[in-house]
Amino acid sequence: MIRPLALLFFACSLSASASQPNLVFILSDDLAQGDLGCYGQKLIQTPNLDRMAQEGTRYLQAYAGTSVCAPSRSALMTGLDTGHCPIRANREIGKEGQKPLPAGTITVAQILHGAGYATACMGKWGMGMFDTTGSPLKMGFDHFYGYNCQRHAHSYFPTYLYNDDQRFELPGNTGKGVGKTYAQQLISDEVVRWVREHKSGPFFLYYSSTLPHGNYEIDDQGLYKDKPWTETQKNYAAMVTRLDSDVGRLLDTLKECGIDDNTLVMTAGDNGSSFDPKSEMGELFQQDANGLRGYKRGLYEGALRQAALARWPGQVPAGRVTDEPWAFWDFLPTAAELAGAKIPAACKTDGLSLVSFLKGGPAPQRDHFYWELHEKASLQAVRFGDWKAVRNGPETPIELYDLKADEAEEHDLAKEKPELVAKAADLMKSSRTTDPDWPLVQKRAGQGKKKP
Repeated sequence: MIRPLALLFFACSLSASASQPNLVFILSDDLAQGDLGCYGQKLIQTPNLDRMAQEGTRYLQAYAGTSVCAPSRSALMTGLDTGHCPIRANREIGKEGQKPLPAGTITVAQILHGAGYATACMGKWGMGMFDTTGSPLKMGFDHFYGYNCQRHAHSYFPTYLYNDDQRFELPGNTGKGVGKTYAQQLISDEVVRWVREHKSGPFFLYYSSTLPHGNYEIDDQGLYKDKPWTETQKNYAAMVTRLDSDVGRLLDTLKECGIDDNTLVMTAGDNGSSFDPKSEMGELFQQDANGLRGYKRGLYEGALRQAALARWPGQVPAGRVTDEPWAFWDFLPTAAELAGAKIPAACKTDGLSLVSFLKGGPAPQRDHFYWELHEKASLQAVRFGDWKAVRNGPETPIELYDLKADEAEEHDLAKEKPELVAKAADLMKSSRTTDPDWPLVQKRAGQGKKKP
């Protein structure tokens, strides 16, 4: 059955054809570059993702939408940076759910659905419960399976999950780290089932895994069980390896179905490192080993650059490593071009198509990248060329860094380059749409619990 929202796109989309590749985007919750062997991790085993890097391209400067869950995911889905995206922070709604994407939002799933793609979201949504405008089933997805709410997704042994908008119980689970059923097993099973069912294609799978976000719960510590580490460290390592094995399971399924060569698979984390380098996890696993400054809830490079890979046999160059930048909002125009779909005039994307870049060409040239985030204070950052500017609150001085010479953002050159600071200030102003939901504030009143 075709959902009503998809009907809007038939007039401006091409019908399905054999030339349309399947598209898979695997988004991992809090996975950082420093977690993967292909980025230098020595203690955690990630053989499938490492192999994916060898068989495809590894990106050193792939940027998340911002550095927390909901707005980063919203940027990925809408093709809008966080100066224009309707969701620019984590905002909780009621007992279950987050601030929803508003009615009229155009997503990559809607565009692909209108081009004849079957569409599914598996894992975590976090952009609107089923009775709101932001339901995944109203945002272009035929099928949903997993957690809708980010807070609910903190439990890996939850008492229930959702199949489409229907809640189903998981008897024997406590929701508090103990139970008979590890939710990720069910989600992985459903991914494989759905891919096999839709192997005739074309399909778009948004595989939004909750691993390895806290709470740090695992059904089997595996090869880390006897390590001289804390239980939390063992669990985290096992969660990353479990994610890796599930990625491997999906890649094996594509091969078994004979569609490996016609499927682009991209993987990413929804932000950079989630740990302070001096924390229990940061010190052992050295997530800051890539030398970048910052982590989750900030806008320095360590918070924004994430682990990103692309694999498409015969199309994406094998073994390529590139430091040319791209960002989450580029995915929508990329998917549209690959699908042969025209982007509706109402979709004012900030992104640029990566198709040529994915296939070995240079990254698209652009004027700048922009991010903002509204947590304790309203943070802003802008990158233009190799220059990066950060402002940690609207009343805070702008910091300026030369990323080409100083990736670690250790040397603030603002006093030496006032003309570039002025340019950064102009870009920070012009790159955002004023929104009453997202005022620029030095400190937000009522800041409470740490958000997902």
